[in-house]
Amino acid sequence: MEQYAEQIRRRQHSVSELTYIRDDDTRLETTRARLSNVLKRHEDLKERLSRDSDKLIFERLQREFEAARTAQTEEILIDDEQWNDGLLATIREKVHMEADRKTTANQANVPADAQFQSRSYRIKNKVIYCLDGARIGIQYETFFAGEPCEIYHCVLESKSFLEKMTVIEHTLPFFLPIREVESDFLSSNAIKFIDHLEEILQSYIDRREQVRLIKELYGNQIGELFHSLSYNLIEFVMEDFECKVTVSIRYSDLLLTLPSQARVLAWPLGSFQRTSVTGRRARSAAAAQLVPFRLPYAEDALKTLSLPEAFAEIVLSLPRALKQILSSQESD
Repeated sequence: MEQYAEQIRRRQHSVSELTYIRDDDTRLETTRARLSNVLKRHEDLKERLSRDSDKLIFERLQREFEAARTAQTEEILIDDEQWNDGLLATIREKVHMEADRKTTANQANVPADAQFQSRSYRIKNKVIYCLDGARIGIQYETFFAGEPCEIYHCVLESKSFLEKMTVIEHTLPFFLPIREVESDFLSSNAIKFIDHLEEILQSYIDRREQVRLIKELYGNQIGELFHSLSYNLIEFVMEDFECKVTVSIRYSDLLLTLPSQARVLAWPLGSFQRTSVTGRRARSAAAAQLVPFRLPYAEDALKTLSLPEAFAEIVLSLPRALKQILSSQESD
């Protein structure tokens, strides 16, 4: 009687577990459908942003920054200690003085001073330019694996030296939170605002390029791949193995280049059979095959290695991990 009751409890547990997995799988499919819709909207937005006024702004800022670079008489290299509020105040004063000088010269019909020195300031991978109209331009250079990627621009303006600066134009991806960063930092700590944008941009490039690299290196082993616009949510399916492996990683902060959360599930396929069990144990094993297995080693790899390195580690250790799972179940 006790054995029969135990069988009933196990069967109820198995049914409830399968129901949970099906519900989880349904939620996953819903998420994928939503991501597909977001990706379609993303493509539509990219097409729109590449046209008309947005494209003109992008091209105009590129020309203006290039003209400022060509006209400069000196590029000053700044280290971390020199990059401070005092230097930024000097740059702000400089652009306002130059704007006033040009205004006075134009009103008096006097030729511009050809000897005026136009300088830019390089701090690591960003360059600060003094632009016409009392504006400050920041050019952000991004890299991946030591190779240059896109260049982005942000233009700041203030009506006077004593008033706060605002972002008037930029070429940053529209889905990055530049307005939130402006609200949080620009009026109180302009240095932090400029540096924080650089970190967000570079982290976005790093996540994006990691995804591009796994598609390039392992595209034949990836069946489906979804990601958010800022690549802070990435999901893909690994196929061509004994099990279908689903990977879901999340970055809780846009500054992260390694995931804060990772979940990897191995879904047994028909070829993943047990040959050493028969009778009641075989029926139990067949039911267990419907339940996916978590792969903790894979989740740890994703949270400690770059995405291409983690992918290689998962593939390399997957046969051994599946064998251990199989041996563990057969011993139950």
